[in-house]
Amino acid sequence: MDFKWINESEITETDGRIEIYATEKSDFFCNHGADSEEGITPKTLCNAPFYYTQVSGDFVMRVKVSHDFKDTYDSASIMVMKDMTHWAKACFELTDFDTHAVVSVVTKEESDDANGCNIDDNTVWLQICRSGNSFAFHYSTDGENYYMMRYFTLPVDETSVKVGLLAQAPLGNGGKRIYENLIIERKTVKNIRMGK
Repeated sequence: MDFKWINESEITETDGRIEIYATEKSDFFCNHGADSEEGITPKTLCNAPFYYTQVSGDFVMRVKVSHDFKDTYDSASIMVMKDMTHWAKACFELTDFDTHAVVSVVTKEESDDANGCNIDDNTVWLQICRSGNSFAFHYSTDGENYYMMRYFTLPVDETSVKVGLLAQAPLGNGGKRIYENLIIERKTVKNIRMGK
């Protein structure tokens, strides 16, 4: 597969392991509301490193992600994008509740933000499925059994989308984000909520 960059960063690829350096103060978020006094509401940023490939039609992408959880909102993420104002990401993140959690953001000109399950580990598998204009994010703690984080739509019609790996550090100094065993299968799942 041919991968390209939005916001190129340092990358190391060895034996099914990809390390991407999340640059400091980097994120993908479109906030058209008010920032909070404590700075917890994300600012509008589209500067995080996104390492992607173009995929046409239905697909499933899954990858094992991990990082060292140093600063609030540090995340190893996956993202699907139509354009810079229509995209969605699934993150394994250090939340502002001081938990390791799977978090999702869907952006249709403005971004929402939804914390999912807390994970008692530094590693999780993330998955995205596409079926037409419908998408679903899933997570797994064992790489075998996947559970839905989010079901949503994007106005993609029959167009190809950018899909790949996103490394972010919205408030922090940055660091390595690790992605292992990346798989992209061009197939249609029978049940998008189940992810299979």
